[in-house]
Amino acid sequence: MIGCNPTMPAPRTLLLDLDGTLTDNFEGIARSIRHALSALGAPEPDAATLRQCVGPPLRHSFARLLATDDAAQIEVAIGHYRERFANVGWSENVVYRGIDEVVTALAARGDTLYLCTSKPQPYAEKIVARFGFLPYLSGVYGADLAGTLDDKAELVAHLLARERLAANACVMIGDREHDVRAARANGAQAIGVLWGYGSRAELERAGAHALAAAPDALVGVLDALAAPAPAGAP
Repeated sequence: MIGCNPTMPAPRTLLLDLDGTLTDNFEGIARSIRHALSALGAPEPDAATLRQCVGPPLRHSFARLLATDDAAQIEVAIGHYRERFANVGWSENVVYRGIDEVVTALAARGDTLYLCTSKPQPYAEKIVARFGFLPYLSGVYGADLAGTLDDKAELVAHLLARERLAANACVMIGDREHDVRAARANGAQAIGVLWGYGSRAELERAGAHALAAAPDALVGVLDALAAPAPAGAP
């Protein structure tokens, strides 16, 4: 059962990851990667390798899958990927059980929610609209199709600057080390979630301030997270 601390801590600004946190888009991502690799005549990776492609920027994943740093080749792979993902892959997606309730609870108690994802913004907007999250979000932030803001730390910095937010009043919530490191690089706190694609060890190694084992635990974990020191405090 989702509950709130009876002392009702002050509302916070929450930066929510998408893939592996709100929704599970593994099938759409994996099938679209396979489509791209097949078009290039490259070997098909196993499921464990494909699971590691959920979360990081796609360009990083293709560089690893193709064992190349050739930007032109990576962009060709991205093009093949999008042939399928833009048509059907983005919709091969499910919301994690309990996420609808936790998003509603967080918004109802006054927390401000932003989507902060490495997925290109046009796809992210379609996904949150499809699943009814859009009314609860104060903004949707993602990379652009050319790869600007692929780096999660740069994306978080952009969001904070654009919305004029104090980093120490924000909490990043995501399932991979990139989410945690991005928050820390910008002076925000980070909660790692364990129902997605990052392991406990990965999230702890990255420096997560707290971990949530399931969606219905998230509100309690957030309430137990120590309030950050005010900006300028010793």
